[in-house]
This record gives sequence, C-alpha cells and structure tokens, in this order.
Amino acid sequence: MSDEDLKAELERLRKENESLKKGAAKGISMKVSEKGGLSVYGLGRFPITLYQEQWTKLLDISDDIRAFIAAHQGELKVKG
Repeated sequence: MSDEDLKAELERLRKENESLKKGAAKGISMKVSEKGGLSVYGLGRFPITLYQEQWTKLLDISDDIRAFIAAHQGELKVKG
C-alpha cells in the first residue's frame, strides 16, 4: 500500500471509530438481520427483531402504548 492509501484507510477508520463511539453513547443501535428484519439492540440482553410491517404497526399505536403505560403505572415494574 502506498502512503496515500494508508492515509485514506486511516481516515476511514477514524470516521468509523467516531461513528461507533456515538452509537455506543446512545446505547441503542439498529441493524438489518440476516432474514431481513430490523433488530434493535441495547434495550435488554437480546435484540428485538421485527419485520418492517410489524415495526410499522407497533409505531402506529405508540400513543396507545404510552397511554396504557400511564394507566397501569402502579402495576408495571421499572428495570433500572
């Protein structure tokens, strides 16, 4: 590899490292699974993986989920 190639690779790795650090700070990340689902990492021990239409249905009722949580605040546990 030439010096130019090494410098370009070093810069690419620096950008990738910075991107990974930002993702780690949030604690939640996403990726496409082998089967084409969307996997969300960082909420628990295992990722939550759903297909596109399942995520869309879930997001469509996000207000209902928030209302349910508020109505059942005393029954639900908080994981710290």
